[in-house]
Amino acid sequence: MKLGCAMPGESPAIFGDALRRLAASATYLYQDGNRFWYEAQPTVTKLAEDRAEQLRGEPDKVAQEIERRLRDPLKERGVFAGVHLAPRNSADVIDSPETRLVVLSVEHSHVKGEESAALRAAQDLLERRGNQPRHYRNALVFLAADKSRLQDLEDAVCKFLAWDSILADKEALNLPPQQVKQAEAQRKAAEDSVQARLPEAYQWLLVPVQEKPSAPMNWQAIRLQGNESLVARAWRKLTSDELLVTALGATILRRHLDSVPLWRGGHVSIKQLVEDFARYPYLPRLAKPEVLLQAIRDGLTLPTWQTETFAYADGYDEPSQQYRGLRGGQTVSLTAESSGLLVKPEVAQAQLSAAQPRQVEASRPTDEAIPGSMVVKEAGVTDQPLPAPARAPAKPKRFYASAILNPTRVGRDAGQIAEEVIAHLAGLSSARVTVSLEIEAEAPDGVPDEVVRIVSENSRALKFKSYGFGVE
Repeated sequence: MKLGCAMPGESPAIFGDALRRLAASATYLYQDGNRFWYEAQPTVTKLAEDRAEQLRGEPDKVAQEIERRLRDPLKERGVFAGVHLAPRNSADVIDSPETRLVVLSVEHSHVKGEESAALRAAQDLLERRGNQPRHYRNALVFLAADKSRLQDLEDAVCKFLAWDSILADKEALNLPPQQVKQAEAQRKAAEDSVQARLPEAYQWLLVPVQEKPSAPMNWQAIRLQGNESLVARAWRKLTSDELLVTALGATILRRHLDSVPLWRGGHVSIKQLVEDFARYPYLPRLAKPEVLLQAIRDGLTLPTWQTETFAYADGYDEPSQQYRGLRGGQTVSLTAESSGLLVKPEVAQAQLSAAQPRQVEASRPTDEAIPGSMVVKEAGVTDQPLPAPARAPAKPKRFYASAILNPTRVGRDAGQIAEEVIAHLAGLSSARVTVSLEIEAEAPDGVPDEVVRIVSENSRALKFKSYGFGVE
């Protein structure tokens, strides 16, 4: 059967599409591959149309199917700490300093240039978590569906669900084999249509932006394109537009410290900086706190830290107004929970310069301590050299220590020891630092067999040098 004819300059594909559309809607037209024919018995096309129309009045079923199809592609998180699909309320989205992607439900679609339902939902999620204000507002970005494209997606989903239900009821409907084949072909076509329209619908990336602390917060709507997954397209667009930072330069960090400013007097704590970057939209949006920590490490090791970056101190002594463990141009071990401080380079230089003359004065030998120096005892008497002074005591070459850790807070205690003791020793160029762990447990009631098995297997997997259980 040939439908129509093509005029010069027209695309024959138009007529192929017309044939496919006719097969999907005609009541008596059958299809088997490239064969089309009419029969007196009606097809199930009319039944599928009726069921699809009924589903359009049940938006919850359609939304559930769309969310089901989104779930697997969103498992690929990319650089995001988490992806939240269609949260029902703001309490469903975690409040943490790591950047997360929130995919809004189909009931919150976006229209370019309007105050859309998507923007209102995103604003609510950004400001609150449950009944409490959201703390980390610079750690959320949103993905929303386009309102016009969403209609096409929902139509495709309704058709798929209609054909799927017909195949599920094929025995009750007493469908002949030919109609079963037709329903299977139509369901496959509808499923392909859903898969193609899903990324076309979810094309709007909504990002909160703020130019400076005194400026109002605005929303930037970015249209996504490409053939990658939704998450991959989102984070690639964010990183290319510098709306999500995965690597921060140390000198750029110094610029933000000075321009906002983020200093609290002559210094700022590392914990406070982690909080600031995750809270305020006028600062760069970091993928995770480790990006900031790496920028700090890089800045502390720069030879030009006095002019371009900052110094580091273990703490600040209020009574003496002096920094403890002040240093610059060195490698420092840091975590997001570190209690250390970043110090303005000019403030650090002032303290280091004031301490240097005292060190020189203390190390300068007196006349009596100089070998061969002359001492006048009496007028006209030849001076005699004093004997050479005794050698300075040798510097210590070894350090050892043992500590008892709280078994319920081993990570915290071990981290504090690593930061405040081990890091200083490991920073010595010629030092070889060895850290060992001893575990001793007593169970008066005996250790259950299951615990013996688990602990033994884990000890072996962790390659303990020695381990075992004893009766006494």
